[in-house]
Amino acid sequence: MSSDTAADQTSVSTHILDTSVGRPAEGVALTLSVRSGSDGAWAAHGASKTDADGRCKDLPALPAGTTHVRLDFETEAYFVSNQQSTTKQAEAQQDAPANRDSGATGAFFPEVAITFAVEPGEHYHVPLLLNPFGYSVYRGS
Repeated sequence: MSSDTAADQTSVSTHILDTSVGRPAEGVALTLSVRSGSDGAWAAHGASKTDADGRCKDLPALPAGTTHVRLDFETEAYFVSNQQSTTKQAEAQQDAPANRDSGATGAFFPEVAITFAVEPGEHYHVPLLLNPFGYSVYRGS
């Protein structure tokens, strides 16, 4: 019988809110990577895509010995696919183009990587507040 019980497992969940339109960011692909020790090699451990509510609830529990986690969000495809509606809504809310100076792809931040330390047995909910020209993260509950 395994010594890992549900109470001993370390887990991660996330969600994304597109603050430029005040709605969840649906369909953003992400990868979960783990390492043991600050000089350890990163290993891909799971992948998912945000649902209609902007959430990823299906990420796997972290392996024993994990000390650091990295979430890599592929934001470019989201921004490119939503560029027209995001631009119209942002321009209606303020007098500045939503994708001004964003480069050839229309995505100033083509990806967002979030790295954080973890302790065994804890749950980490890490929301991403995203817009075409900025983002913020925090440890949620």
